[in-house]
Amino acid sequence: MGITIDIDTGGTFTDGFIVRDGDVRTVKVPTTPHDLTACFLDCISAGADAFERGVEDFLGETDIIRFSNTIGTNTIIQRNGSKIGLIVTAGSEALAPTRDDEGKAPLVAPDMVIGIAEAVGEDGTVAASPEAAAILGAAQTLIDRGARGIVVALANSDLDPANERRVRAVIKAEYPRDYLGSVPTFLASDISARPGTRERINAAVLNAYIHGKLARLLYKAGEELRLRGYRGTLFIGHNNGAVARVAKTRAINTYNSGPTGGLYGARAIGALYGADTLIATDMGGTSFDISYVENGQASYALQPEVEGFACNLPMMAIDALGAGGGSIAEVEGGVLKVGPQSAGALPGPACFGLGGTKATVTDANLVLGILDPARFLGGGMTLDLEKARAAIDAAVAQPLGLSIEDAALAIRRNVEGAMGKAVGAVAERLGRPDGLPVIAYGGAGAIHAADIAANAGIGRVVITPFSAVSSAFGSSLMDVGHIYYRRADILVESASDLLSAGTLVAEMATEAARDMRGEGFEPADAEARLQLFWTGAGGEPEILVGAETAAVSDADAASAALVSAREALGTAGPLRLASIAYSASARVPHFEWRQGQTAAADLAAARLADRQVWFGGPERVSTPVYDRARMGPGHTLSGPAIVESSQTTILVPEGWRLAIDAYDNALLERE
Repeated sequence: MGITIDIDTGGTFTDGFIVRDGDVRTVKVPTTPHDLTACFLDCISAGADAFERGVEDFLGETDIIRFSNTIGTNTIIQRNGSKIGLIVTAGSEALAPTRDDEGKAPLVAPDMVIGIAEAVGEDGTVAASPEAAAILGAAQTLIDRGARGIVVALANSDLDPANERRVRAVIKAEYPRDYLGSVPTFLASDISARPGTRERINAAVLNAYIHGKLARLLYKAGEELRLRGYRGTLFIGHNNGAVARVAKTRAINTYNSGPTGGLYGARAIGALYGADTLIATDMGGTSFDISYVENGQASYALQPEVEGFACNLPMMAIDALGAGGGSIAEVEGGVLKVGPQSAGALPGPACFGLGGTKATVTDANLVLGILDPARFLGGGMTLDLEKARAAIDAAVAQPLGLSIEDAALAIRRNVEGAMGKAVGAVAERLGRPDGLPVIAYGGAGAIHAADIAANAGIGRVVITPFSAVSSAFGSSLMDVGHIYYRRADILVESASDLLSAGTLVAEMATEAARDMRGEGFEPADAEARLQLFWTGAGGEPEILVGAETAAVSDADAASAALVSAREALGTAGPLRLASIAYSASARVPHFEWRQGQTAAADLAAARLADRQVWFGGPERVSTPVYDRARMGPGHTLSGPAIVESSQTTILVPEGWRLAIDAYDNALLERE
């Protein structure tokens, strides 16, 4: 096997996880917000340097590149996406996202929504088709008002998309792609085939809103790779846990793709210890993401909120809170507040020396002595202690009448208390099973992991050597795949009621076979999975149930699979099959765990020095500092202690014990 490259771009750093013949290198470079292609290429160059190869030779040996990024998330948050025109069914205009409760610019301006006359019944029957003159009138008005993309989201198009397709056909005939004035047209029925008119409008608008920026980034990244000699496919991370080529990626699929990778990585880590229920936390420079695995199933939202907008496109359920290493600390009304605003990569925390003057969590850790100013990121960046002290003094210490050290400690405790409360709430939801672990990752995750867990009432934390590049690591476990949805809305009282649904599954199987061939795989090489969304006969909330199935060759085979799934469900009485999901995936090179040998050297060989750390109390505490690179399986230590690596720092508080296991993971447990 050659080289596999997995890259995740976050708000502060861009991470790389590179494997060559089983040998792992992890790299971290600053994110370049002005052009994410730059940090993507910087990450590849850093990976080549890590293996002492030239970039072209390095890419020539590379089998696969998988890439996830935050451009969609950031575009929605910053409200700097494409100007969108929206065509809806007349009477549905009020469902459009033309307002924002937080005072931000709306996704769609109120004058960019136009209703047209058309109708599709609740049974999926087309009652009235839109007239060409009305379609062209709406499109021309939206284009004249500056639309850079047109979304068509008509009522009940999930049952029959014929009217939406007619609108697109009429627009394309008038504005073909080879005209400079043409604009892309997006259909809600292509994005979501699930019920909920408002949710389907939101999903389609969000997709179009971030499409332009994402398309420019990904096609530019692909072209830059080709110029450097890469002849493989650039695969893009999706929020369903798979990757696909750029041409088969819809923009909305990339939302939260990085955190999804982290969650998949956490599930794999838990499996090493027989933990099929766990909590995953990802603390980076900007946010603190919480997700979980329950009975082996990664947390999943059937109707997720995408930055506050309700959608009906299922994806991994990941709660993002505004707390990271770059979170800004300030005093408002005599009360300390940390986050959600972040100093980001530029100008960054005050201690970065890049022009930032705001006090941040990273500044606090530096002032406390937990971070070494000369060894941040393995010495790759020198931190300015005096600037950190000055920022904390002005923003927190003086307003609260505290010493600079106590102000820094207050910042830490504020973050850890809030995050611990959030993690504890998830633990309660999971029933707090015995031995429930937290898989902690992210660049800032290890430095706060034990104290957050303690605040949550949890006494077991796992930190891998790849924790600082967790999303990139999780990406290395992803296969190429696609998922398809169909609205069914069938009341199932007997097996015969599922015959029509078999046709829907067969249609999806045909679409999957076509797309997998486009990815370079024959249908026989792909694994097929069926998921069914059931509700009670009275329309109770949906539940998602997996169904055993092989690749479906025809409608009869699909119907048989559906009947078996209904029988396996076992619930008495009629149920409604709301919608169906069909996925196909093909395995590509993965990272594979290897158990290491017991460390040859004594732990004393890994000890770097002692550092004076402020934990509160009358004076600083002399705390041993260890080099993570010199620690291996069998090494154990008790807190207080600090373990430094080239990409993150682990704090072992008093009352906690750290052990390095056979997989080279650090296990933190209460003593």
